[in-house]
Amino acid sequence: MTSTTPEHAGRRTAAGAVSELSARSTTKRVLVVGAGATGGYFGARLAQAGRDVTFLVRPGRAAALRTTGLRLSGPDGDEAVIPRLVTAQELAEPYDVILLAVKAEALDTALTDVTPAVGESSVIIPFLNGIDHLKALTERFPGLVLGGVVRAVAHLAADGAVIFGGPTAVMEIGELTGEVSDRVRAAAGVLASAGFAFSVSDDIRTAMWHKWVFISTVSVITCLMTGTIGEVAAVPGGPDFAAAVLEETTAVAAGAKHPLSAAQVQGLRTMATQEGSPFAPSMYRDMTDQRPTEVEHVLASLSSAATDLDIPTPLVDLAVLRLRVHNRKPVTPS
Repeated sequence: MTSTTPEHAGRRTAAGAVSELSARSTTKRVLVVGAGATGGYFGARLAQAGRDVTFLVRPGRAAALRTTGLRLSGPDGDEAVIPRLVTAQELAEPYDVILLAVKAEALDTALTDVTPAVGESSVIIPFLNGIDHLKALTERFPGLVLGGVVRAVAHLAADGAVIFGGPTAVMEIGELTGEVSDRVRAAAGVLASAGFAFSVSDDIRTAMWHKWVFISTVSVITCLMTGTIGEVAAVPGGPDFAAAVLEETTAVAAGAKHPLSAAQVQGLRTMATQEGSPFAPSMYRDMTDQRPTEVEHVLASLSSAATDLDIPTPLVDLAVLRLRVHNRKPVTPS
């Protein structure tokens, strides 16, 4: 799941980089790796906007999508897209823009599967949580990787439909160096004006860190307390607990030189202590549905960064232990 975060407001973006190209038609070919909540939602919106979009999926998911279409269900009703699909065995030529939208545990397989689609001028934009994936990607495909962040309240239902709601979905991309390059502008021409908010960032690493803080904060709160944000906030001590988790995660970001502003921290605190909120992140849903979680890529990685910075994170560490135990349990068949 990806989540709309209050800290998005006020982030630096490259003025004019999107508006200059957003109205331009393009024939660049887009490959979306994965058709789950993230890939399915953003890929469907791009296809609906007339982009040349193909989804790289596993054979089982391909068979289901060929039967039902890519179904989206939101506050305004249901809709379906007839997707262009390809499996790893069918990839034969490069794509211009490759959007990587898989979970951390599927990353190694996805890197192997997508290799035939990567050409000398391809750009690869990952939308995974945390930052560990950048090392694997840049080593495998040097010089071709951008940074990316998406936010949308969405999840994949048991029947394969993408369920979405909440505020407008957001996509943000940028060079890892902070440069607003020609290839970023070209990618913006493909991705902008496609039914979701889009921006080019001149500090995408910080944007990725800030989303990491958000995902880690809400995951620790909900997974340790086994309840939604609103359920935790509704009990005595709940808001104080949530605020203590936020203090840990934001301290790590500040120590890594990606601090959140006071307004961003306040926005996150308000969201994380909102009584009555039904919000719960994907890690919580995976835990309660007896599926493996992304604990290593998200929380354990943040804990490791905190250790390197000599910043204590006892609540994050406790959540890592809790979810590592969970991940050893038998998986519920899907």
